[in-house]
Amino acid sequence: MINKKILRVCSVVALALGLYSCNNDTITTLNKNPNSPEDVPPGPLFTEASRLSVSRWFGGIDLRTYEWIVQQLSEVQYNDEDRYLRVHAADTEGSFNGAYSGELKDLTQIIAKGQATSDPGIYAPAYALRTLVFSFVTDSWGDIPYSQALKGDSVGSSLTPTYDKQKDIYTDFFAVLDKASKDLVGASNGLGAADPIYGGDPASWQKFINSLRLRLAIRVVNVDPALASAQIAAARNAPGGLILTNADNAYFPWPGDGVYNNPWADNLGGRDDWRMSDRLVNIMNADSDPRLAIYAQPAASDGAYRGSPNGVLPAPPNMPDRATTSRPGIIFYKGATVYGPTFGGAGASLPTPVLTAAEVNFILAEASERGLGGLTAGTAAAYYNAGISASLNQWNDMAASSGQSISAGDMAAYLANPSVVYAGGVAGQKQIALQKYVALYMDGATAWFEWRRTCVPNTIVPGPDATLNYVPRRLEYPTTEATANGDALKAAIAAQGPDNLGTKLWWDTQTAPTCS
Repeated sequence: MINKKILRVCSVVALALGLYSCNNDTITTLNKNPNSPEDVPPGPLFTEASRLSVSRWFGGIDLRTYEWIVQQLSEVQYNDEDRYLRVHAADTEGSFNGAYSGELKDLTQIIAKGQATSDPGIYAPAYALRTLVFSFVTDSWGDIPYSQALKGDSVGSSLTPTYDKQKDIYTDFFAVLDKASKDLVGASNGLGAADPIYGGDPASWQKFINSLRLRLAIRVVNVDPALASAQIAAARNAPGGLILTNADNAYFPWPGDGVYNNPWADNLGGRDDWRMSDRLVNIMNADSDPRLAIYAQPAASDGAYRGSPNGVLPAPPNMPDRATTSRPGIIFYKGATVYGPTFGGAGASLPTPVLTAAEVNFILAEASERGLGGLTAGTAAAYYNAGISASLNQWNDMAASSGQSISAGDMAAYLANPSVVYAGGVAGQKQIALQKYVALYMDGATAWFEWRRTCVPNTIVPGPDATLNYVPRRLEYPTTEATANGDALKAAIAAQGPDNLGTKLWWDTQTAPTCS
């Protein structure tokens, strides 16, 4: 596990997104703030952009939208999100708008500063995080402002940027990541301690960039297998290699000082209406998964690990007594709760996994089984087992601060479980997807994207009291876009499909073999 000190950013520039401005010829003058610095060095900007990115996509919208849609957690009292009542435009637009005016704007400025000094040690990590954030945005909403976005404070730029097609955005993702990885060859460390994830280490960022490219490549496999195969091969052969062991995992290390806490810990310390979803717990119980004791706490009533159903009203007969179901594991709690009991204690400083060896190995396992990127089915089992082992060890390491562990014997027994042993073929692909779903706990967005691509697990269905008869495939565009950029929005909807939760995005329009 990588543990690095996060620098606190004492003053952050108030950055305006041109998307919502009126006159870009005078915007620089209008938005001057005499109480804030006009220019901030790239280091503090990168620290803040990293924090904003992780707080939003692995905290804010994850714990208000993604975790309920992908059914890793369940709501047992205030369950509007779990029943899809509060996953509509007015509920999610803050994440769309905030990403553009927050981390994406910061990262774009860092890139400009790094390029101005020809320092890839500064601009390449910023490109990596910018692409990561944009991937969350486009994979949640679809066609989005991209090529013309974030330029509103430049004279002559458009204040009503068009919506790029998702296919074109992905094409640019691959080009940007290719250049960033190559530019880091021989680069010096330009960020140092201002980078809370890798301490500015160029070699580590190369692996992150290549691994992110691999993730995005497998995402398009159903709609464009030739593109996926080419990009998988390119990611495998790119300079610097991939994240294949936990030593190279990307973690965001929270100080846990009461100001910058792990967002799961802050939420769980203040509310007791979240439980483990029975979808996830049933999968783990069926295979005697040793991670379950880390992911969840035993039910208060009888000590069993038992999930709660998704999408049900908080009353009998569909909703069980909350004492009979499992809270999230003690590693996510920071000690005393506002509602009484004390759990864990180290959760405030629990690092957030951003991109891990487990996921990368599972991607390579699927690519092998499908004969993509120069890989063959003969290597699928090895990558599959490496992915499981990486996840088991990752969670063993993360749980150490709370006094928990997974024994070597339990790990070996799990890998030897007949239902876990790799089967190959389409059955093997389903195993890979299921193991990835389990390993992606804490990253609800990626788990949701992968479920849409693979249909695994097939137990993810609307609850009996859900307001939709389908699981959402995307999010709705912000209501603010209709007034700020209405013509571009209308064109995007006309091209992509109705602006509702059921419209499938570009890479989701073709089904996978695992959907059968």
